Amino acid sequence: MVEGNRGVFGVEVKSVLATEGDSVSLHISVTKEQKIDEIEWRFGNNILIAKLNRNNHLSTFYDNAANRRFGGRLKLDNQTGSLTITNSRSTDSGLYKVTNTDSKLLFTFNCTVYARLPVPDIFLSSSQCSSSTSLSEQYCSVVCSVLNVSTVSLSWYKGNSLLSSISTSNLSISLFLPLEVEYQDNSTYSCVVNNTISNQTIHLDINTLCQPCSVETRAEEITYADPTFHRRKAPKSGVQEEPDVEYAGVAVRH
Repeated sequence: MVEGNRGVFGVEVKSVLATEGDSVSLHISVTKEQKIDEIEWRFGNNILIAKLNRNNHLSTFYDNAANRRFGGRLKLDNQTGSLTITNSRSTDSGLYKVTNTDSKLLFTFNCTVYARLPVPDIFLSSSQCSSSTSLSEQYCSVVCSVLNVSTVSLSWYKGNSLLSSISTSNLSISLFLPLEVEYQDNSTYSCVVNNTISNQTIHLDINTLCQPCSVETRAEEITYADPTFHRRKAPKSGVQEEPDVEYAGVAVRH
């Protein structure tokens, strides 16, 4: 990814973004009318790292502290003078300048190489329910995490809607983002870690990660015994007779 901004000296500063492991090409174009015999590539604190003689198309790389940083990963196009960094690393980030032998600034690149993003991880934080809670009211708490990252955002999405997000600056830290979901929620949840040029996504499987609590039935079970008949003794004279009464034993099982 390349973007351009005009620098303080009138030379356009091109922003180049890349991911670790990719090749980074810093393209330049020098015309014959400019009559530039040699061009020099400088990195960081104006350290000379490469030179191209446009007359004999000879490339020279300099064995200094800065160039040892690149470890033979620099390549020059002998025709155009464009520089390519192979197998890029985050330590390759910085300012690259192209000058002629009179130190006239021709091109400037601000290169940023991002670390390759890891896939986030989702784990169960806690499960909360009780025997008196209906299944639709039970929920579990999950956490999405990503370890040892910098200049990224970590976000929860429900479908395409953003639920929550946290970010980190240039410091390399670990991020943890919680989410509370109901067991019977059939929505699609995903956790995304992203930087300016790339992202990694993991989807939440509620049925696998969140096991619902068992709900016990509280209704009493009633068992009726076989009825037993009891006949009353003959009543005394003048006393009204009561009808026969049927008794049944009842067992209540909780």
